[in-house]
Amino acid sequence: MDDFELSEYFTAYLSDPSSLVSADYVTVDFEDALDNVIEALATDSAAVTQSNHFETLECILLNFTLLSKTCRAKLVDLITSGLSAQADTANQLVNSEEHESLPQQKQLLEIYAFLLHWAIASIESAFEQSSQGASKSKSKNRVVDKDAVDSAVAAEYFQSGFETICKVQKLKLSKLFVTTSERDLFISLFTKSAYLILENEQNVKNVATRMHVFKVLCMAIKFHGHGYAAQTSLVQSLMYFDHLSETVAEFLQVLSEQYDYSQLADEILRELGSKEFAGNDTRGPKSVSMFLLRLSEVLPRTVIQKMTLLVKYLDYDSYTLRCAIIEVCGNLIIDLSNQEDESETRKSQINTFFDVLEERFLDINPYCRSKVLQVFAKFCDLEIKFSQRRQRIADFATQSLEDKSSHVRRHSIKLISRMLSTHPFAVMHGGQLDIKEWQHRLDKVNAELKTVLPPIDEEAEVHNPGDLSRIDEGLLDTASEAENDDAGNETVIREQYENIELINKLNLTKRYYTEALAYIQSLHKASSSICSLLSAKNKGEVIEAMDFFVIADAYKLQPARDGIRKMLHLIWTNANNDEGKGIQIHLVDCYRSLFFTAPEEFSESDRCTFIARNLISLTYGASAAELTSLERLLINMMKNNQMPQLVIQKLWQVYGVQQRDISKSQRRGAIMIIGMLAAFDSGIVVRELETLYHVGLGAYGKQDLVLARYTCVALQRMSAATQKLPEDHVIFQRLCSIMESYSENKEWYPLAEQAINAVYSLAKKPDLLCGNTIKQKTRAVFAGELSESTQKPKSSTCALSQLLFLVGHIAIRQLVHMEAYEIEFKRRKIASESQKQNTSPNASKDEMDLIAGTSEDDFSDAMNHIRERELLYDDNALLSRFGALVAEICSDNLNYNDPQLQIMSTLCMAKFMCVSAAYCESRLPLLLTILEKSRDPVTRSNIVIALGDMAVCFNHLIDENTDFLYRRLHDADSTVQRTCLMTLTFLILAGQVKVKGQLGEMAKCLEDEEKSIADLAKMFFSELARKDNAIYNSFTDIFSTLTADRDLEENNFRRIIKFLTSFIEKERHAKQLADKLAARFPRCETERQWNDVTYTLSLLPHKSEEIQKVVQDGFKMVSLAT
Repeated sequence: MDDFELSEYFTAYLSDPSSLVSADYVTVDFEDALDNVIEALATDSAAVTQSNHFETLECILLNFTLLSKTCRAKLVDLITSGLSAQADTANQLVNSEEHESLPQQKQLLEIYAFLLHWAIASIESAFEQSSQGASKSKSKNRVVDKDAVDSAVAAEYFQSGFETICKVQKLKLSKLFVTTSERDLFISLFTKSAYLILENEQNVKNVATRMHVFKVLCMAIKFHGHGYAAQTSLVQSLMYFDHLSETVAEFLQVLSEQYDYSQLADEILRELGSKEFAGNDTRGPKSVSMFLLRLSEVLPRTVIQKMTLLVKYLDYDSYTLRCAIIEVCGNLIIDLSNQEDESETRKSQINTFFDVLEERFLDINPYCRSKVLQVFAKFCDLEIKFSQRRQRIADFATQSLEDKSSHVRRHSIKLISRMLSTHPFAVMHGGQLDIKEWQHRLDKVNAELKTVLPPIDEEAEVHNPGDLSRIDEGLLDTASEAENDDAGNETVIREQYENIELINKLNLTKRYYTEALAYIQSLHKASSSICSLLSAKNKGEVIEAMDFFVIADAYKLQPARDGIRKMLHLIWTNANNDEGKGIQIHLVDCYRSLFFTAPEEFSESDRCTFIARNLISLTYGASAAELTSLERLLINMMKNNQMPQLVIQKLWQVYGVQQRDISKSQRRGAIMIIGMLAAFDSGIVVRELETLYHVGLGAYGKQDLVLARYTCVALQRMSAATQKLPEDHVIFQRLCSIMESYSENKEWYPLAEQAINAVYSLAKKPDLLCGNTIKQKTRAVFAGELSESTQKPKSSTCALSQLLFLVGHIAIRQLVHMEAYEIEFKRRKIASESQKQNTSPNASKDEMDLIAGTSEDDFSDAMNHIRERELLYDDNALLSRFGALVAEICSDNLNYNDPQLQIMSTLCMAKFMCVSAAYCESRLPLLLTILEKSRDPVTRSNIVIALGDMAVCFNHLIDENTDFLYRRLHDADSTVQRTCLMTLTFLILAGQVKVKGQLGEMAKCLEDEEKSIADLAKMFFSELARKDNAIYNSFTDIFSTLTADRDLEENNFRRIIKFLTSFIEKERHAKQLADKLAARFPRCETERQWNDVTYTLSLLPHKSEEIQKVVQDGFKMVSLAT
């Protein structure tokens, strides 16, 4: 083997390894041959230079995959031990300066290094094949080859080989290799093996293998001039292998910190800074981004030095690179803030990086804007709070809450939550952020400053210090007086110093409070925006918004309670999909943490008391919608057994307590919550019926009509658990007494309504009870016959108003009562028919047989006849006495001019109209006239709701008069507008009324001044868009209505059209709308009309050359006309 030339052999190996093996060795028995070589080299490792031994090893390596596991282990051990032995020999020769033997030793090292390189490559190839085979066998349930190279075996081989390589690299190779090229070729055998191992992600995951590779490369770079070659190889690896991005950065950290060689990192950063990326290249920017990010974490000082080269990535089209630089700037700020250096250079660098980050808030890509928010969130955990920058960050985050990207908005909420939980104003007074308390503290400090600061004499003469012509003689002392006053002067000076120190302290405290108030005000502003995001479509935003308000409540942020109340409405989120279920579950979790989590030191009784008080507090100041949502939430919790029974007992204790006076709101809240819980378990009310009788329907109820009302609501929950009660039950005596009573309190009307509902829910014959009540009330109003418990009316109009309210609501409840009978009849008929099929022909007839003999149509006709001709028109019907009366009062508002009487008479007439079609038809013109001319918004709202009900009952009568409804969309009173919009939303979405071009009027509500109305309009069109092509079919009519309205501003028009065109998703629909709109160009008489059509066309995704040409021609025509 004297002719062994490493360059020739290595070149041949790289081109075709099989060319190095002669045909005589192809069919050799590998195990026997290997044993022979091992036996020969055991005595003398230099025997590898013999041709037969060397070529045998080459042949075995060429067929490495065919070897058994034992044979592979022997081969690797042979090569590594041989190279190790030759390294020891070479070290002795170099140290002994026996230069004659160095060439032969150099050749032995080259042979063994070449064989080791080949062995490592063969192991890697076999390991990769076995990994692929294992994945296939796992999917196809095949048996894995027992001789396959698994990860543990491969790692053991690699570590053994690289330990030997490190031993070789410790030699003074400059004395063994004459030229640099020979040494570089020899070192490349080791480095190429290292790079080959790094290409496999499985190898990189093994920490021991990875560190061995790092050591080989570090020694090659540090001691053997491999720096430039390593730079080229590592940069190429970054471009082609995604998994090496962080690995290369960690390697550079090891090289810099353990081997004191930072030049390679500098050169790689310099090369990357000058690198250009193609527009369609995604892998390169991604890999470089990950590398820079990791390097900024492990070697921030090195990255700072090259930021002038890297910052140009912010101008690249690749948002991945921009995101990386944003996060790099964040890592550098974190590193600089952790340094103890207080130099101006450090502060300047921090400010520069902050400026770069703040500029990125305006980045065109939402991912970059989100990355800035994520980076700022990291700063919240630093010990240095950056007070001045923190306020600016809070303002930027608040602005980002209005970003068009949900991704950005979600991270904005996260950032604000982190800024709230890590605020820098917890040093004094704890961490609470109640703005009233902080304002009080600031006012107190200002008052103290006024007392300490010397008064300013505004009338003092202006004196020039240089003018000594005028001197106050009182300022001058004699010499003896000055000596006597020395001690007194020292006391005065000491007091002055103490006063100055106090003033400085107060000024610093004032500054602290002022900054805290500014910070709290920023959080208040953000809270209002986050509150609106509770209704966002994106689940992530909604959940982050809920979490924010939970945190804000813990810090006593004032708007937190408003957000927590608005969160309640999320209980109605559609639970048919995972997002809806997730929101509901998270809402329950939030409320449990807020109101059901007591301090750990509380006993079970104290914990339940704590929960009961919290539940009662939720009812304070709550609207009807919030109470309805709270009821749904509590029902969900009851279904999941999350409501302790002891809590219910505590609520009954609060409601029924009589030994001591408690607030009305607390007792009311208790019965409200009890009624909500009874909606799921009616037994809660049944078991405490006596308590309801003595408290809510007793003395406390008479004093507090609201308490009595919610007691009636709770009584209605009994209907699901008990049978109907007899008419002489004591509960009905109290309920009828409530209805017959007289009160000038406006709360009497909702109380009477719930009392009637309770009678119809619980009584066997509610019509008899209510009929007697009407008779008694009528005698009291018209004949003055009062029962013993009834107070004498002070106002006849008020008493008449209450009578008409009772009559109207009883009419509606009687109608519902009859419909319930009809449903029950149908249910029984179906049951009887199924029973007939299961019984024998000789079975005796019973009630079911009689029911079965009655036709459903006959029963329905009988019910319709009662509803249409008897309730309001039969001479013996009680309600018929009032039909003409209410019509007379409504039509003669000059004589009957009491506002409350007009409201109740109109309401009563409207309810009568929902009972009978004949009565509705005869009184409809009067009702519509009142709707148009009434000045009372309550009356107009009631009529709008009534027309909606009539549209459901008697569609043929209302269908021709829907224009009267649409006009109320632009009513002067916002309450009427909102009521009308909600009514029309229900009617249109339910298909109860036909839309005849009036959607344009509803579209105008999208730009209403009141946000709640605009939100309702957006919800309507969002729901309408789910129907088949509803927006597309009505778009031209909406467009015509909007363009015909000259009072509609152009900006408002554009926002409405932009919102509506977002629902035109099909290309075919966009094309057809574009053609229809383009046909309007010839009919445009003004520039505004032409602009409206052009803007709408620009929003449609379909583009046509003909339309573009018409647009250009139209623009020229208009411009010439102007």
